[in-house]
Amino acid sequence: MITWIYRLIVLLVSIFVVVNLVSKEKIKDQANAVIVLIPLLLRLLMIK
Repeated sequence: MITWIYRLIVLLVSIFVVVNLVSKEKIKDQANAVIVLIPLLLRLLMIK
């Protein structure tokens, strides 16, 4: 049960990061969002 809640929270944060990624125009800000997104996706898939 806790694992599903954890995954749901990570998914929600990932969605917010993707929305932020799409809304930014500067390449620097987009790169920063991608750097944040990669570990979140790995955690969502339960890959260390």
